[in-house]
Amino acid sequence: MSILMICNGEETEIGRQLAGGACPYCGGKVHSVDVRRQWKFCFMPICFKFKRKYFCTYCSRRLVLYFS
Repeated sequence: MSILMICNGEETEIGRQLAGGACPYCGGKVHSVDVRRQWKFCFMPICFKFKRKYFCTYCSRRLVLYFS
């Protein structure tokens, strides 16, 4: 007997806006992107998570904030 589990994750961009500051690598502008992630199990939604990600517009790197 075997059990087949089907899990799927899907990301959707909700909004994009200009963030304050500059990229530490190239000095370009930084955009903040609001993302909704939806996890599905057998095509039924399980949970939603909302995150904010930061990207540079010139070098396209994903930036991570560290708080001290």
